[in-house]
Amino acid sequence: MSTEAPEMSEDDSGRPSSVTPGRPGSAIYPTNPLGEQHEGIATGRDVEWEPLVDFRRMDISENTIHGAISWAHGTEIVHSFGGNVLIYGRSMMKPLMMKTFQEALAAESLSWEQKAIACSSHNGDTEHVAAAQSLLTESEWGLMQCPLDVPLIQFGRQVRRPRRWFHTCSGEHAAMLKALRRMGINRAGYTLPSAPWFPMYLDVLRRIMDKPDWEPQRVAKDGCGLPTVSNTVDELAVMFAGLVREKDEDWIWEAMNRHPDLIGGFNRLDSTCLKAGDGQLLAKEGADGLLGLSIIHPDWPNGLGIVIKIAHGWNSQATWYVARAVLGVLGIHLRNPYPLYRQKAFIVPGIVPPQYLDELEGVVTWDEWDPDRDRFTLDWKEYSTAMTRADPFSNEGSEMED
Repeated sequence: MSTEAPEMSEDDSGRPSSVTPGRPGSAIYPTNPLGEQHEGIATGRDVEWEPLVDFRRMDISENTIHGAISWAHGTEIVHSFGGNVLIYGRSMMKPLMMKTFQEALAAESLSWEQKAIACSSHNGDTEHVAAAQSLLTESEWGLMQCPLDVPLIQFGRQVRRPRRWFHTCSGEHAAMLKALRRMGINRAGYTLPSAPWFPMYLDVLRRIMDKPDWEPQRVAKDGCGLPTVSNTVDELAVMFAGLVREKDEDWIWEAMNRHPDLIGGFNRLDSTCLKAGDGQLLAKEGADGLLGLSIIHPDWPNGLGIVIKIAHGWNSQATWYVARAVLGVLGIHLRNPYPLYRQKAFIVPGIVPPQYLDELEGVVTWDEWDPDRDRFTLDWKEYSTAMTRADPFSNEGSEMED
């Protein structure tokens, strides 16, 4: 038996590859650690991100979070800040992806819990796993192709053995497998863009954007293995506005609002937004700093879609402050996130349209019960002088009476 390594093939560029030429993966990519420029695709270095919120300690900014935000009324962009960046919609697109399968799943007489978990990016809690598993028979569990994982957030218990059901997208995968069986589509290779359902999904996006000739510039593999397509922030906002217009045409809006804690879980931003909206909004987070909001509001009769993208990726606390601000000016009270430590958050006015600037000043980023720990109450020189007095209790900068 030969011990020699197999000869590596080369693609057209002369770069070596261990994959047969012409097959996927036969080219090594990327070719340059400094990055390549592709026509029509701006990288994160090229776009004009804007500051959305900054965290300050005693008036000094210690963290400035950049990003982009877009407001859409129907198919019209009414406000854009931070640039119309080309990104992937990631898991934020689950309410839209489920439109591909909503008829098949409606025919299965699912419970509202099962419908909600189909749209989720869950924490992997017991109730999440139970709802996802209930979508399939045990003999079908082997078809699941989402990655092995442990729960996203764990309290007390420490699960160390990864399982597919703990993965944040297991509910979506299970629902897809159930729907594909009903639709008569072969479930082998269901995570590939060559699967028959994928063109149906693209048609959903074209319809809801009212762009019949739209094609994604890139289709990539998401973290869970399913395809994710590229869209601009403006396009994503238009699609989330479309979810308002179509809220009564399927079960997606109602399912997500009936069981908000199944969509994310404890202290998750989208779950908390759903509960704050009291049926008047739909919220969905996506990986790497995405939040999509669909809002029923009298100022915007054709449906309001708002999409927030954090430039550097996942930052739930920063996204939460921005979401609180945009919902607050619309009259929806989203609580503050857990407080910063010895800092305070300050919102950049550009995240809302000009007509809401007065309301924005009334949406504070701290709570009355939250002690103001981000600064001393005295001038630091006076404070230092007080601390050096002979009387150890005169440390507040005021003279003690004899």
